[in-house]
Amino acid sequence: MTTVIALANQKGGVGKTTTAINLGAALARKGATVLIFDFDPQANSSAGLGIRTQGQTTYDVVIGGAHAKDVAVETSVAGLMLVPATPALAGADVELVPMMAREFRLKRALDPVRGSYDYVLIDCPPSLGLLTVNALTAADEVIVPVQCEYLALEGLGQLTATLELVRRNLNSSLKLRGLLLTMFDGRTNLSQQVADEVRKHFSNTFKTVIPRSVRLSEAPSHGLPISTYDPTSRASRAYDELADELIAGSRTEVPA
Repeated sequence: MTTVIALANQKGGVGKTTTAINLGAALARKGATVLIFDFDPQANSSAGLGIRTQGQTTYDVVIGGAHAKDVAVETSVAGLMLVPATPALAGADVELVPMMAREFRLKRALDPVRGSYDYVLIDCPPSLGLLTVNALTAADEVIVPVQCEYLALEGLGQLTATLELVRRNLNSSLKLRGLLLTMFDGRTNLSQQVADEVRKHFSNTFKTVIPRSVRLSEAPSHGLPISTYDPTSRASRAYDELADELIAGSRTEVPA
């Protein structure tokens, strides 16, 4: 069965794209087949995997009705495919407004690829607009990256409320898989305090913590996941552990 996971947080710069790329690559290295759906008009997942497309994109899938499997392109990692994005996707938020069943456009686009991949990871934009609502309606689970910085909990209440609204009205089976602590700096008390606070409020926070890493920041400029760019780095090991935790958790019931 395919598990569709949305990586969502309306705050920018918290590690959604970094997690989409590196978790996808880690899962693929463990033998899973993975599709990353770049649903952010900034197209950072596409750039971070070295994909500069002149062909069809996520815009064509959601607005134009193109088949996701036909639009998917290979990446440098065996088993990892990508449906790329371009800034043209920014117009989709406006174009979706008058469409019938606008919140279900992505779900209907992804339903035909269920069974073709083990995991579909949706890299959401930093907002709670129609693109993110489409992603939450299409997803089975949500992972929320949370930066280990001041104001990290700011906005999580709004996101939680949005998840509940989507569950109530659009996707009753949507699960919050967990919060993922990112950019953790063990040299500071602040990172540990934020981590403790997040774990206090959200019991389903992942045990794995993604460290702040220069090598992790450098990898996208080379169009590579960290597992290829620097497989011995702490960040590479962390995403490998996150993949193990995700796979192990898939064998048990995920809390709502």
